[in-house]
Amino acid sequence: MNLLGLDISNQRTVGVVIDEHGHVARRGRRDGTPAGSGDLARELASGFSIEAFGVAIEGATEVASLDLGGLPKPTYVMPGAAAVTAESWVGAARGLQHAVCLKIGERVLAGIMLNGQAWSGAHGLAGAVAWLALNPVERQDYRKFGSLAAEVSSNGIARRLSWRIQAGDHSAVLERAGDLDAITSAHVFEGARTGDGVSISVVRDTAKYIGMALANLASCIDPEIVVLSGDAATAADLLFEPVRQEYVRRVPPEMVERVRFAISPLADDGLAIGAAWLAALARA
Repeated sequence: MNLLGLDISNQRTVGVVIDEHGHVARRGRRDGTPAGSGDLARELASGFSIEAFGVAIEGATEVASLDLGGLPKPTYVMPGAAAVTAESWVGAARGLQHAVCLKIGERVLAGIMLNGQAWSGAHGLAGAVAWLALNPVERQDYRKFGSLAAEVSSNGIARRLSWRIQAGDHSAVLERAGDLDAITSAHVFEGARTGDGVSISVVRDTAKYIGMALANLASCIDPEIVVLSGDAATAADLLFEPVRQEYVRRVPPEMVERVRFAISPLADDGLAIGAAWLAALARA
């Protein structure tokens, strides 16, 4: 059985073809708006007999008019549901019934699994953790993006370093990036790895926010595991231990040993894998 999954956001589309065991037979990525998603789907599916097609996207309207050729009708799923489904099927939460997956990258979102089922809430908005309020101050970017996303999304991390430089701090990241607008979270993480003091400070604060968010989710849901995925997972060498320490400090003591904290092994493929599997389950 071959399954096709896409993870579509405003900035990129990631796709995979997988088998019924979750093994990736083909993967691809298309940067830019959702307009190129149909082309990527057809390219990935070429040569395969696709039995189910899942799309992780916050709204299906953006892809409703795409030319999907002879592919099966897509099953649209929320990104958070796709993320936690992938983790419980072939990822860090494999085989578990109660899990939380926090994905941090260009988007900040969470997937929640209860009793083996992805939980979407009363209005399909469960897991909208971009709006977790972890700082009592009022800022315009909090109102625009959500408090947590403003701090820890890829753009948020880059923006915080830029603000530090504009305030007078010296960072070698500016020289590497060329100008303030070109700074990315990858620049910040690399700066921290090479000893740049401002980058280290920004990464330290990022870890605190992520640890607090995970602790809040764990305290509310009482899962078996909390999983960190997305771009933040690729910086596990910098974030794992400080995030874990912040998480441990802020959960009830009885949760420290009972609720595991893990980094996703699925890299960029997680949401696409989860979307494909949810499409297969819907077809069954």
